Amino acid sequence: MNPHDDDAALARPMESIKVENLLINFTTEFHRIWDNKGSRSKPGGFWRPSPAPDLLPGFFPLGDLAVSGHDNINHRRVVAVVCEGELPSTAANPGKALSKPDDFEQVWKDKGSGANTDCSIWRPIAPDGYVALGLVCADGLDKPSVNSVRCVRADLVVASSIDNMIWSDKGSRAKQDFSVWSVRPPAAAAGEIHFAPGTFVGVNSYTKPVMHTGAYCLRMRLSLKAEPAPLPPSLTGYEPPASTQPATVTLTARLPWFAIKDPDLSAFEQFRTSPYYHVLKKEQYVLIGYGHNTSSAGQTFKWFDEVQNADSLATFSRLTSVEVGAEWNSRLPEFSISLPPTFSVAFSAKLGSSFSPLDADTQRSRLVAPLSAHVVTIVAKKRIVAVYRTQFDYQLLRSNGTQVAHEGSYSDYDKLHVSEYPPEQ
Repeated sequence: MNPHDDDAALARPMESIKVENLLINFTTEFHRIWDNKGSRSKPGGFWRPSPAPDLLPGFFPLGDLAVSGHDNINHRRVVAVVCEGELPSTAANPGKALSKPDDFEQVWKDKGSGANTDCSIWRPIAPDGYVALGLVCADGLDKPSVNSVRCVRADLVVASSIDNMIWSDKGSRAKQDFSVWSVRPPAAAAGEIHFAPGTFVGVNSYTKPVMHTGAYCLRMRLSLKAEPAPLPPSLTGYEPPASTQPATVTLTARLPWFAIKDPDLSAFEQFRTSPYYHVLKKEQYVLIGYGHNTSSAGQTFKWFDEVQNADSLATFSRLTSVEVGAEWNSRLPEFSISLPPTFSVAFSAKLGSSFSPLDADTQRSRLVAPLSAHVVTIVAKKRIVAVYRTQFDYQLLRSNGTQVAHEGSYSDYDKLHVSEYPPEQ
């Protein structure tokens, strides 16, 4: 898809991510504040996110965007923007999600750089209980307006680390050294996503800082819908039991577009046509075998069952990036190869532990080594016994309900279900 050819798609904003009373959305529209044309340093510039007021009314940037190069980035980059929302009526009031900065502190000015126009970089000074998530550029030496950016309540963000250098003024001969760096989110806790808003941090040197007090990412809890697990099958007579029971969707998690690798859509197409994805966990009982002992003495029955989950679940994770028992992030090869860095969001995500009854180490060992099972049971005289395993299927759906890739499955042989008839008295 060519971004400039789909004006209809551009006119449809995605549904905002809601984190308590914080609304988070994304924009691909920017206003150039400054670039270093005329300077001897490598090409670079600063852009301000400019969410269209008719599409995203009331949304503000969290900071400006730093880029290498002088190309127009409109509809080629994506960053988060925020808006004050309403709290659920039953929730406690933790205070407003957003605040204007109290003031600004100058971090750098390009005096002596030789650039065609002046530039200064400023750090927003957040009120108590709030943090600034990015720096702000001014096309001159005056402080930016406090309306140019918003600070976020401290409990809605997570301290993060410094990632890669975006640009530096090295070679410009400016009186102050300056380099700007992207932010990398920490590993997400179970049931959370941490993601970078697309802003930057800056330091007065060309050396990568070990840590930075201004490095923060947004955090959100995954939206999760739970349904009761299916009831174990029960024999009611001597008739042969069905080989499978109906599958039941027991968990549904909603994930934002940037946490999914969709093999059939570009990142831009995901953002515009499928801003959310749903991961479904389904459970069903699968018959391993049954034995009808018509004799007058106990009888041994044996069955062999081969696990089919190893390849399918590994392939599901490889194609979609989604892990059912571990953290995944934007630094995985699947993302770095398939998604252009200019249209991606740095993130870390982890589904809740309820998505996998196995711990991560056990799950990985089963993925590496396919399993088979021999089941042996003694059936009492004049009885019928059925043995079942629990199968877990994972399905990924786009916003329109179409399926991504194929389902991933694994089976739990640690907890077999046995039903017999007549039941023991």
